Amino acid sequence: MATIESLDVHETQLCCAPISREIVTAEEAEELARKLKALADPARLRLISMVAAHDEGEACVCDLTEPLDLSQPTVSHHLRVLVDAGFLNRTKRGTWAYYRLVPGALDSIAHLLATV
Repeated sequence: MATIESLDVHETQLCCAPISREIVTAEEAEELARKLKALADPARLRLISMVAAHDEGEACVCDLTEPLDLSQPTVSHHLRVLVDAGFLNRTKRGTWAYYRLVPGALDSIAHLLATV
């Protein structure tokens, strides 16, 4: 067992270093958990990347079903979860819905993760 005198200075600094980050509030933790739950699905992660990669950063739900090999109602459900979590915007044109990434939405999740 090491005594205090035999501890390396570096070890002592790590052990007793002051908190240098802000503590996540309960509200921030709830927000982060909600957003992470929305992203914690392979189909949703693919949908975000597909929308971002689509022409002009906007994609119709009709363009997203075939590449995922999922039904239109299933794709629409996943898109709705991403809209509710604040990652995508939805606009309706005729019978089709078009989706676009919310500017900065992915940056905000990265910022929240950096505070944890």
